[in-house]
Amino acid sequence: MGALEGRVAIITGAGRGIGREHALLFAREGAKVVVNDLGGGTDGTGADVGPAHEVAEEIRALGGEAVANTDSVADWEGAQRIVQTAIDAFGDLHVLVNNAGILRDRMIYNMSEDEFDAIVAVHLKGHFAPLRFASAYWRDQAKAGREVNASVVNTSSTSGLFGNAGQSNYGAVKTGIAALTMIAQMDLDRFGVRVNAIAPSASTRLTGTVPGAAERAAERAEDPNAWLHDPGNISPFVAYLATADCPIKGRVFWVQGGDVGLFQPWAIVDMIHADHRWAVEELKSAAAHFADVPFNLGRPY
Repeated sequence: MGALEGRVAIITGAGRGIGREHALLFAREGAKVVVNDLGGGTDGTGADVGPAHEVAEEIRALGGEAVANTDSVADWEGAQRIVQTAIDAFGDLHVLVNNAGILRDRMIYNMSEDEFDAIVAVHLKGHFAPLRFASAYWRDQAKAGREVNASVVNTSSTSGLFGNAGQSNYGAVKTGIAALTMIAQMDLDRFGVRVNAIAPSASTRLTGTVPGAAERAAERAEDPNAWLHDPGNISPFVAYLATADCPIKGRVFWVQGGDVGLFQPWAIVDMIHADHRWAVEELKSAAAHFADVPFNLGRPY
């Protein structure tokens, strides 16, 4: 038996890249998979039903069970249909992997409203909406007396958790996804749902749009450690988080190659205190040292 035998999983953005690797590995480990992908461009424009159906067919050709869904994760009714697809096709839902994403990179002073809103819609709303309908299903199952053992894996990014120039839109929502993960765990823990997130590092169709990507890819072709950037490296840890007996919940991880790192959420590292309301003049001397307080992000690169 595989590690995910009998588990029903939805994987969004599973037509290409990291999502496709998730879908194929989940199927090899015995999961029944809903392959969701709108099939749009890297900037979110357009649609193509081909990728989702191709991955689903690839899974079936290997002896697995899969169905395709081409709804947009950013569409409220579409997100509900994604969840309903799993229930209609396989009779249940145990795992939701929120992976779908796009890029609209721009320096903050040049970014348009549409470039900001599109990223918020696909990433932040596109994580929340499927999670909202999946969690309602699990809550109803738990209230009906059925034992629920469900797992959600969200996709954050180091662009948010460490920051990255030119990605104020993308980084903001990816940090938001990390916060969503921790809060969702608080909301859903009593219903038997575990919620975690990963910040993956791999070469994909999206990272190929970042300036300098072609040059970096050429350099990696001669690098014996080029395997570190294979998107398939990310999927085993995601599959582990999705297993029925995984104890981890409410955590955010960095994943690249053979490395998995646990993030520490925001923490207070220094403080000043007064027994009265601060005056601005007092703060000039008491608070100025905050500019020089050292702290270690644990940046792995």
